[in-house]
Amino acid sequence: MSFNWTQLAVGHEYAHVATLGVSAVVLLGMGLYARTKLGNGEEAVIPTGKFSLRGLFEMNVEFISKLCYSVIGPKAGPYVPFYSTIFVFVLFNNLIGIIPGMTPATENINTTFAFGVFSFLVYNIVGLKHGGLHYLKHFLGPVWYLAPLMLIIEIISHLIRPLTLSLRLSNVMTGDHTVLSVFLGLLKYPILYPIPFYLLGLVVCFIQAFVFTLLSMVYVALALSDEH
Repeated sequence: MSFNWTQLAVGHEYAHVATLGVSAVVLLGMGLYARTKLGNGEEAVIPTGKFSLRGLFEMNVEFISKLCYSVIGPKAGPYVPFYSTIFVFVLFNNLIGIIPGMTPATENINTTFAFGVFSFLVYNIVGLKHGGLHYLKHFLGPVWYLAPLMLIIEIISHLIRPLTLSLRLSNVMTGDHTVLSVFLGLLKYPILYPIPFYLLGLVVCFIQAFVFTLLSMVYVALALSDEH
């Protein structure tokens, strides 16, 4: 009789809440520890020359910084810390699902929808701060006689963005972790055989965190666009 790894999850309906809290505390602790290793002055500017927790955070910030500047442009500087945090937080929650019996927060539509709403609020606040009433004017379209129609279309297209962000992330992660759990449940001694599935799961976790962060950046880039 094969061992069912999914039985390790206790209170599956609410497990994602605990997972979200644990991941937030762990990442906060890791970030504070990495900050203590950063140092001051020139020591803080020079990248670490060895593999360490500080080095991982530096790699994350460098990666997101390049992506942010390529998507948003010269105005990307203030948003690098924000998107670095978003990326590592979503990635960490995705990776939790690879652990047998664990329930990642990103499998739950409520959690991912909250992420999507947060992204929605951020890019609209950025747009209003940058463009003011000019940002709201783009909802009316290029010509006045199409304003009623364009207003409805723009409102719907903007309101649906949190939903599409959340569904994409939660559905893909649910499918990926379900496949891994089912495969593990079929094996009596799941030690070496699932390695390809774990590797595939790692790739999926990274890609989904990347796509969520990238799309959030695109929305900010559109909000900052002078054409608006």
